[in-house]
Amino acid sequence: MKNPTFVAELQKRLGAPSSETVESLRLLKAFLKLAPGQRFEIIELVERLAADPADSDPTLC
Repeated sequence: MKNPTFVAELQKRLGAPSSETVESLRLLKAFLKLAPGQRFEIIELVERLAADPADSDPTLC
């Protein structure tokens, strides 16, 4: 991806990514740098929040 011509052609075909897409890729990159145990903890936290956000935050009760 260091080739500026390739990047320009790709952007011309696909358009510029949204800020949400860029942020998602940054989060994914950070997630992949975590140790496997930490990844598991993050996945569990997200699953709990997705199941019932009120149960995970005592200030919402």
